[in-house]
Amino acid sequence: MGEVTFRVLGIDPGSQVTGYGVVEKARSGLCHIVHGEIRPGKGASLSSCLQTICDSLQEVIRQSAPQALAIEEIFYGKNVKSLIRQGQVRGVAILAGKHMGIPVYEYSPLEIKKAIVGYGRAEKGQVQMMAKAILKLPELPPPDAADALAVAICHINFLKAEPI
Repeated sequence: MGEVTFRVLGIDPGSQVTGYGVVEKARSGLCHIVHGEIRPGKGASLSSCLQTICDSLQEVIRQSAPQALAIEEIFYGKNVKSLIRQGQVRGVAILAGKHMGIPVYEYSPLEIKKAIVGYGRAEKGQVQMMAKAILKLPELPPPDAADALAVAICHINFLKAEPI
């Protein structure tokens, strides 16, 4: 009988850079599948940026076949314009998951950092180092991809019962 696995796509939403990371949980532990960053073209219109993010995430979902999508909640320390853009990207990411038939879960930045670093106020560099260590990556993942991997690891560890 084969190993029971559970695959999660984590997303760190951003209008400049949206990070994604797919992690699989198997009996042998956590396994890195893929990670990357979606960077819509400089100067592209908002609708064009959102379309690029949506299309790219749907392609990641098609190629990696996750069973759940986990996304970071909005971080309230940013300026209002930035919050609105982040909210729009979150909406597109959530819709991409739902459109592909995948349940979507959300976690606060505090929950995510606690899950991967053990400390809710961890810096981006610490998240990168822990993602590299936990997933035995050959090099540090880019910051937004590391955050997305952390979101996926967080969901694997907590497995919230209710999708959003």
